[in-house]
Amino acid sequence: MPIAMLLGFILYQQMSALSFLVPYLIFIMLLLTFVNISWSNIYFSKMHFWMLLFQVTASGVVYYLINPYNSILAQGTMICIVAPTATSAPVITKMLNGNVENLTSYSLLSNLLLVLVAPLLFSEIGFHNLPFLDSAWHISKRVALLLILPLLIAFFINKYAPKTANFLQKKSDFSFYLWSLALTIVSGRTLHFILSQGESYYKIELLLAVFSFLVCVFQFWIGRKIGRKYQNTVAGGQGLGQKNTILAIWMAQVYLNPIASIAPGLYVIWQNSVNSWQVFRNRKNLN
Repeated sequence: MPIAMLLGFILYQQMSALSFLVPYLIFIMLLLTFVNISWSNIYFSKMHFWMLLFQVTASGVVYYLINPYNSILAQGTMICIVAPTATSAPVITKMLNGNVENLTSYSLLSNLLLVLVAPLLFSEIGFHNLPFLDSAWHISKRVALLLILPLLIAFFINKYAPKTANFLQKKSDFSFYLWSLALTIVSGRTLHFILSQGESYYKIELLLAVFSFLVCVFQFWIGRKIGRKYQNTVAGGQGLGQKNTILAIWMAQVYLNPIASIAPGLYVIWQNSVNSWQVFRNRKNLN
């Protein structure tokens, strides 16, 4: 993952031009991950409730605490919290020997919650006063394409095409390499966007970098702490800490000040640095 990010920074111009590929890469990656899920183990628990409560409450509190000082910083920090669980989180959870079904259950909940919460937040603080249903429709389309559709396809493949399911299950490890490619592209696009803003925004960009880092580390920590109470430490940490930054960047650019999208863009670096460290420690312990 560090190599993927470094390559993205070096080839940021070329990678930025390839950003249209990211949703397709994530879609294939998720299909390979979801086809391995035991659907009878999908469930919702008290752990998910506490995580959802944190996601909603903390995003609002952080925004209203920071907004009097800097509205862009408040928006960028808020979007890093309210953003749903990353569509790639099941991949990392599997690599860390966590409960993929538990994480997938929370991922579904957090994405569905976003459809309800985000339009309310954006109509309150955003620059575009869009109707609730219109906002919900735009966001739900992204969620459906990146999460729900591959989930449904995987379900029907498992149920009606067992031979195809068996073939895809043998190729599930390929999803990690797809995510590495997506990470390279997103890292390059983030750097390209930052450099295109000019020197006048360097101060706020630095603040967005610091606050997104702090929020990232805290969410991984509080997620693991909640998860540990329910014997799902890894799923808890990935559920709150690993965010769908692609969706978050899009939401910030459409509904908020576009500069605020730098926060989730940099969050990509922080969360994948944490993931790299976790995977390294996990492999070291296994060996």
